[in-house]
Amino acid sequence: MTRFPHLFQPIEIGRMTVKNRIFVPGHNTALSVEGLVSDEMIAYHEARAEAGVGMITMEVSTVHPSYAPHGRLSVVTDDCIPGLERMAAMGRRHDCRVLGQLFHPGRVAAASEDGSVMASYAPSEVPDEFYKNVPAPLTTDQIRDLVDHYRRGAARMAEGGLDGIELISSMGYLISQFLNPRLNQRTDEFGGSLENRLRFLREVIAAVRKGAGDEIVVGIRISADEMDGEGLQPGETIEALEAIEADGRLDYFNIIASTTASYAGWLHIIPSMVMPNAYLAPLGRQVKDAVTLPVMIAGRVTQPHEAERIIASGQADMVGVVRGHIADPEFARKAREGRPEDIRACIGCNQACIGHRLKGFPISCIQHPETGRELQYYRKSRADAPKRVMVVGGGPGGMKAAIVAAQRGHDVTLYEKEARLGGQALLAQLLPDRSEFGGLVTNLARELEILGVSVRTRTEVTADLVAATGPDAIVLATGAEPQIPAIEGLEEAHVVDSWAVLRGEANVGRSAVVWDWRSDWVGLGLAQLLAQSGCRVRLAVNGIVAGERVPSMVRDYAVGELHKLGVEIVPYVRLFGADEDSVYFQHVTSGEPVILDEVDTLVSHHALRRNAGLAEELNAWGERLTLIGDCLGPRTAEEAVLEGLKAAMAI
Repeated sequence: MTRFPHLFQPIEIGRMTVKNRIFVPGHNTALSVEGLVSDEMIAYHEARAEAGVGMITMEVSTVHPSYAPHGRLSVVTDDCIPGLERMAAMGRRHDCRVLGQLFHPGRVAAASEDGSVMASYAPSEVPDEFYKNVPAPLTTDQIRDLVDHYRRGAARMAEGGLDGIELISSMGYLISQFLNPRLNQRTDEFGGSLENRLRFLREVIAAVRKGAGDEIVVGIRISADEMDGEGLQPGETIEALEAIEADGRLDYFNIIASTTASYAGWLHIIPSMVMPNAYLAPLGRQVKDAVTLPVMIAGRVTQPHEAERIIASGQADMVGVVRGHIADPEFARKAREGRPEDIRACIGCNQACIGHRLKGFPISCIQHPETGRELQYYRKSRADAPKRVMVVGGGPGGMKAAIVAAQRGHDVTLYEKEARLGGQALLAQLLPDRSEFGGLVTNLARELEILGVSVRTRTEVTADLVAATGPDAIVLATGAEPQIPAIEGLEEAHVVDSWAVLRGEANVGRSAVVWDWRSDWVGLGLAQLLAQSGCRVRLAVNGIVAGERVPSMVRDYAVGELHKLGVEIVPYVRLFGADEDSVYFQHVTSGEPVILDEVDTLVSHHALRRNAGLAEELNAWGERLTLIGDCLGPRTAEEAVLEGLKAAMAI
């Protein structure tokens, strides 16, 4: 008997049966090729389908030539049909229902076809805050043309054999712009009253039904609360859904929150670890109380017990898990087998999932870099000749190297000089709002335990120990350490490094300047930590903005917290010197001095120094020695874990 009886009950949606209540909501993978389904995209979804997820919703497909940017799926031409057929066939192989999404962003058009900024279109000429677009109001003829393209796109999805079609009205996209009285300022048949503002959606639904037929499932994904003063509010959304349900042409409602049109809205598009788990479930309850069709909900659900509770309490009929499946494609299988403790839980860092996507690269996961690279790394081939592998350094990179080498059949021993595994991740979890980052260590440690990898803590590896052990291969993951930069006046000033502050080993005083060379999470977190303790804090950043290297929704939240705490942020500076009560900077472009006075302590978050001494002593090991992570070049946990994977796959 399953530990999650509600979660693994089948459900009828329209004329479609889904074997359980877990689904993967649509999310952009950046794995399409020239707007079409690719081998990489199929492999990505198949890893989740074969593990038993009930339903997968593909990422958005653009429906109209007015928005056909690089890196987006498209159903504008018949060229899409063969790829859809392959995706549908994959779903049938694993008894997994596969749905497509029809999409137009309206005023929040963000991507580009060739690097230039495309024109955007919307019900009315209302600019958005985030992308700074000024849309052209759609003419009646353009609206009719859009509706017809929805019909054609639906017909192509049906011909491709998909199980269903989802209309995208979420995140402040075009359909919701018509519904929103603050954005839809039209005076024609498509604006004004609720009846008129619903007209575009109703015509799209009718067109989709005409194109796809009555047999296929059709639903809508909508933000019940756009969490933005200009956006749709729950009462407005529910009123619209009640009216649409009464028409009898839809099969389900997929509820989410947020909008891409504003900074505040973006915080909830891909909610980071600062947001509570499953915090959007009450929105599902509000919608379920008003409608009778099946209701789906998503939003930072990372564990099966959370999904089970949502279903059992009647907050939704199905639960969407995106990043949980990015972090662990076997989420559904492990839950069904009663092994939730083995699930590699998402930690909400947003670093390699949406972080990659915002840079134009395929999504991945800092814990599971196989994600997005399924064709290269998901299947772990057994080594032809098992070897004795020595992994030196028990941070995330070394842990991953040991795990993958063991999965491939090698005899692995992991050495760590400290008492605990985890490396710098143990420090990162001490930052405000970052405690969940420690889950990276917990998850990797669990995998080491499952595989029975030999782990030796409190053991400092020397060249003599390596020689005495005689491994066939060595993976060196010895990390890096902080350093105080050589600046003028260092002897006079009170300067401490960031690690000492996090460990509680430094007396900072009442007024601190945080020097943030790396412009990442740590500078933001140190400033917040000290300000919360009552310290006056100024954050000086060697970048254009604090958190420049951090995914935007993580950075924007943190900057907002610093603003509430009264932290002064000084961007565009490099550290020059310090004395007993002042810190001296230089503006990076003007070269002019920037002086901060009345300072008790300079907290330095500077470039790390590679721990490469052992690497130099082991040069003679040649090709048998591989350096990964910070001892190769100080970066982040993502690069360390990825390089651990690659190193182990090469042994």
